[in-house]
Amino acid sequence: MSNAVRVLMILTSHASLGDGGASTGVWFEELTTPYYAFVDAGVPVDIASIAGGRVPIDPHSLKPAGQNPPSVERFIHDARAMAQIEQTPALAGLHAEAYGAVFMPGGHGTMWDLPTSPALRSLLAEAWQAGKVVAAVCHGPAGLVSVQDPTGQPLVAGRRVSAFSNTEEVAAGLAEVVPFALETRLKALGARYESGPDFEPFALRDGQLVTGQNPASSAAVARLTLEALGV
Repeated sequence: MSNAVRVLMILTSHASLGDGGASTGVWFEELTTPYYAFVDAGVPVDIASIAGGRVPIDPHSLKPAGQNPPSVERFIHDARAMAQIEQTPALAGLHAEAYGAVFMPGGHGTMWDLPTSPALRSLLAEAWQAGKVVAAVCHGPAGLVSVQDPTGQPLVAGRRVSAFSNTEEVAAGLAEVVPFALETRLKALGARYESGPDFEPFALRDGQLVTGQNPASSAAVARLTLEALGV
């Protein structure tokens, strides 16, 4: 299948809230729901992480067997899918030219390692300049805050963007734990931040940029990504 419709999912490698805090990582459904949306549409998916190796899963996003969302249950029982997150390639050395879209699931771990990754910053700038789709959900848009467009302006400046809201962060009890408030940072960079009711699905597309507000938005972000890919 053409590279134009291959998706690279980029996951956090950060496993704690801060240094040595409670366990965190990727929010599992924000990985699994888009993953199967793409796979079921016939779109190949590669999974990488910031540091490579085993991807940390936020324990709060994984319940006992049979109690998880359908996509999570499916992923857990999918040997090929599970093998991908047990040994991911590190992002350094990967290039956007091999993909039609880059997709960043959230989870609080992203707030520490996505904004500070030179490899991610470079790959996203490369993807944007090449006209690739750049998509992220919940805390995944933290990966956008250090990226510039070809004019040297923040990538999000003047563009419609959603992400985990300040009020949702307060409700999650982590407003004083995360290194910055994502909504506030995006607005400071000039983004036209938009959101819906807390913890309800909300996603939007601004050209090649697709973002969603929270875990409930992951399916909608995946649909808009496929739409942007022309699938």
